[in-house]
Amino acid sequence: MKRFVITLLASACIGTTLHAQRFDDHFRDTTLRVDYIFSGDAGRQSIHFDRAAATPVWAGRRHNLAALPLQGNGQVEMRDARTGEILYASSFSSLFQEWLTTDEATQLSKAFENSFLLPMPRSEATVKVTLLDTRGRECASLTHRIDPDDILIRRGGTGRIAPHRYLLRSDDCRRAIDVAIVAEGYTEAEAERFYADAQSACDHIFAHEPFASYRDRFNVVAVAAPSADSGVSVPRDGIWRSTAVGSHFDTFYSDRYLTTGDVHRLHTLLEGIPYEHIVILANTDTYGGGGIYNSYTLTTAHHPQFAPVVVHEFGHSFGGLADEYYYENDVMSDTYPTDTEPWEQNITTLKDFASKWQDMLAPGTPVPTPAADTLEVAVYEGAAYSFKGLYRPAHDCRMHTNSAPGFCPVCRRAIERLIVFYTEEKKQ
Repeated sequence: MKRFVITLLASACIGTTLHAQRFDDHFRDTTLRVDYIFSGDAGRQSIHFDRAAATPVWAGRRHNLAALPLQGNGQVEMRDARTGEILYASSFSSLFQEWLTTDEATQLSKAFENSFLLPMPRSEATVKVTLLDTRGRECASLTHRIDPDDILIRRGGTGRIAPHRYLLRSDDCRRAIDVAIVAEGYTEAEAERFYADAQSACDHIFAHEPFASYRDRFNVVAVAAPSADSGVSVPRDGIWRSTAVGSHFDTFYSDRYLTTGDVHRLHTLLEGIPYEHIVILANTDTYGGGGIYNSYTLTTAHHPQFAPVVVHEFGHSFGGLADEYYYENDVMSDTYPTDTEPWEQNITTLKDFASKWQDMLAPGTPVPTPAADTLEVAVYEGAAYSFKGLYRPAHDCRMHTNSAPGFCPVCRRAIERLIVFYTEEKKQ
């Protein structure tokens, strides 16, 4: 389905760091969750601090702490307040930034929730959150201080914890990549149905390379957060249901775009459970979903295309991959400007192709590659919603169609790089 994703900048920034850092030297084994409000319109955006919370155990990466995993549509940076040293960095995309590409954003100002998980610093630190525009330029930022002993940081995660069950447990959460699969629109009586659906999602994701080869670096937990109502909201049909994370179809008036804006609530219901990445399963057979890099995947659990769609959307939220499909009569230049190299690793405008998969091309491969050529890795025009000016690496891929057998070689490499980045210290 069409995602209204805003794209940015040039090449990815995997592995850019000044020196190796020891996690324990700078951080406590605690997760700091900071909630923000992103607001504004197409012309002007701003970021507001909402609140901070702390929960036991840091489940995020302990390697490559000061490096960005990818460029992203925004970035979070933590520095030592005394020395200015970068302690931790991460990147993200947001529903707010997608909304900025819609016509509504030219007429109305709106606010969106966002939450970021950071390691708790041992001493006072500054946190900077930055939003980037479609060409990778800073368009909004907020810098604020974090005192780890601040009495107004809410301490949680030790009370009632949502019902949950591990589907894959490979290692301690301090070493593995932790994925939480969350129930949406399942009543308490439907918990077993959710666990079966979550197991199916897990099985489908780890049937695909490179996840299959790196299965032993992941933990997957199914969180059966109960909903008052069964099913999810469908505004176009006048249906509004009371569900665990308040998701609904018709996001940005696109009938198949299923998202939630209740991001703070989503993170609150996961308190006490180690997690880094989130997959939300909606209890419906209506086709739809979405995936937002380092935010969440949300997809319907009972549609016949559930298997390929959940993997595709996880490619967005975990892998930071772009859609590779396109519309012949619709060039969305506002979404992916063709004068800028996008940061996603599986599409290119050829402005900085050397930073993408140029090294994977067989000698003599024409760039661009004629559509009639059937090469494993090539440069085919038509990608990221645009018929012209954007290029993809394969005729077919899980990021292109639901019928593809799996990820193309370029997408597989991009995902593998992230898994290694999260779990291994980069050699200096």
